[in-house]
Amino acid sequence: MPNLVLISILAFVLVALLTPFLIQLLKHLGLTQPIRKELPPGIQAKIGTPLMTGLVFMIGVGIASWFYRDPLVYFLSIAFLLFGFIGFIDDFWKASRQDPGGVSGRTKLVLQFLFTGALLYYLHVQSYLSTTVPIYKHLSLDLSPWLFFLLAALFIVGSANAINFTDGLDGLLSVVAIPTYFFFFLISERGAVQAFCLVMIACLAGFLLYNAFPAKGFMGDTGSLAIGGSLAFLAILEQVEILIPLLFIIYFAEQLSVIIQVAYYKLTSSRIFRMSPIHYHYGLKYGWSENKIVLIFGIVSWVAALLSAAYVKGILSLV
Repeated sequence: MPNLVLISILAFVLVALLTPFLIQLLKHLGLTQPIRKELPPGIQAKIGTPLMTGLVFMIGVGIASWFYRDPLVYFLSIAFLLFGFIGFIDDFWKASRQDPGGVSGRTKLVLQFLFTGALLYYLHVQSYLSTTVPIYKHLSLDLSPWLFFLLAALFIVGSANAINFTDGLDGLLSVVAIPTYFFFFLISERGAVQAFCLVMIACLAGFLLYNAFPAKGFMGDTGSLAIGGSLAFLAILEQVEILIPLLFIIYFAEQLSVIIQVAYYKLTSSRIFRMSPIHYHYGLKYGWSENKIVLIFGIVSWVAALLSAAYVKGILSLV
């Protein structure tokens, strides 16, 4: 069995060394971030920052698959790549045409559901899936296969997009996603899951050297959708559905703020938040700096991950 610490260090070093070259290449090709006009002035100043530097995460996928040759690592890597492919199409459209709108939401959703259905079918065929949802100790919920697959598909696509919404400030998604991957590393009894998660943590840490404020490159949907898809499938594989409201609290807060803002505006022509997703609200209403927002959201994510791990290990009872 390969040494997980060594392959994670290798992933960190390679991402840290190669990201600057990718940033320069994207800048040379003119594949930079277009900015929506309604975003705050601080965000407007970031126009011209290279987009889709999340391509560098493919290094981690390759390292995990090469050194830890396990079907489950291959599966998680493929899920990461497929969702990253959808993000890449969107990013390339935005950057090459300088169109902040990107590919239509319908197109992205169709691709996400198609890939999710195929991946869930593979897990079912390989007997990785269970339609029983554990709640606590000997308490569980048995679902019919069709209902489970429907709910799982909705959860995976919804979670991937919620995580995508979180990628809005320099370093934000990296800082919030690291503790989520660490949760799965802590609670999983599968070496393949632990290997994949530790390598992804290393990649995010290496990338954060260039994505922290002021960011020299953005991961784009290429990175954020890939992260979202992999984390959602990890939740299904590890059967921690009951913990998702806590574990994914930051991601769902970001997504719900958008849903609430749009619905409330359509009903009343006024806004609840100064701007959504909610990370913009704290900056505009309270004057928080990007670093402060990222720090606080990161702390919340760490608390949620550690509380969730304590629950799984039986240290903490929430029911």
